[in-house]
Amino acid sequence: MSDVDARLPQERVLRSIRRILRIHLILLIGVICYFAKDLLMPLALGLLITMTLAPLVRRLARYHVPAPVSAVLLVITIGGCITSFGYMMSTPMAELFDSIPDIGQTLEQKISPYKQSVDAISKAGEQVEKMASGGDQPARVVLDQPGIISSAASTVANGLTTIMLAFVLSLFMLASGTLFQEKLIAVMPRLQDKKRALAVAYEVESSVSRYLLTVTLINVCLGIVIMGVMSLIGAPNPVLWGVMAAVLNFLPFAGALLGVGMLAIVSLGTYDTLPAALLPPALYYACTTLEGNFITPAIVGHRLQLNIVAVFTAVVVWGWLWGIGGALMAVPILLVVRILCDHIESWKVLGEFLSGRDATGIEAQGTEN
Repeated sequence: MSDVDARLPQERVLRSIRRILRIHLILLIGVICYFAKDLLMPLALGLLITMTLAPLVRRLARYHVPAPVSAVLLVITIGGCITSFGYMMSTPMAELFDSIPDIGQTLEQKISPYKQSVDAISKAGEQVEKMASGGDQPARVVLDQPGIISSAASTVANGLTTIMLAFVLSLFMLASGTLFQEKLIAVMPRLQDKKRALAVAYEVESSVSRYLLTVTLINVCLGIVIMGVMSLIGAPNPVLWGVMAAVLNFLPFAGALLGVGMLAIVSLGTYDTLPAALLPPALYYACTTLEGNFITPAIVGHRLQLNIVAVFTAVVVWGWLWGIGGALMAVPILLVVRILCDHIESWKVLGEFLSGRDATGIEAQGTEN
């Protein structure tokens, strides 16, 4: 037996061990992300905010504006806009909450014919279950659960805390200027590795910044369009629906459907006829469909496109790990992973799967030119 034949079983065993270790590493990362989400979510959001605003800080530095000054100005401006916007939306939200009892009463009157049939079927099922169990069932202990309002208030408080911590972290990172790039260069052993690491860092930062700023601008325009459409047809609270459309559109797949569902419920409880009630959600859905299938792909471009299966999987996984915040950050995180895959040889296969349909061909054409 030759030395090559003797090495083959050992290499197979080593490959199997590496594969098992990678699987365990992925599972360990998932467990850490799940149980440490209160710590990791602000860090991840802060990094995304930093990557989005860092090009603006460097551009202001060309006009001799120090990084700490520009960082403070940007963070205070964005935080002030968010606070002012939330205060401005408090009145429409209060009006919507005040109208919920009337909407619920109207919906109950409209579905009462169907509810009677459902109740009859439910009672028949309970009687069959009682007969099958042989008489009276033991009393069940029902534990008090927190109400919807208290749960929503707790969720909002946690979300505001996460956002505040993320902005504070991004403020310190932006104020440090090029400190991260300098540290990244310092830890690399060779000059080639230094250049490569710096190029990857700038590409990730540029791609994430361009993607988030572009998507934010598109969502704002979508909100303005939906607000105008709702105003034209006389829908209640058009400003509220425009804002909700802009915010929910950051959530892939489910955001548009969630907005359509909420608008449909309010419309059914507001309008008397079915055609009038279906018009607002139909127009809402038409606007979001046009934006998602034509406008955003055309503006964002193939370079930043991702595989729709990978996007859906990432939204589900990060939504399960971190809730609504994870679902909102899933696409930028996936974009960072895809860019890293383009520069790490062992990750090329994963990068090919994450890329959009035409991304590889366009990059190859750009390389040839």
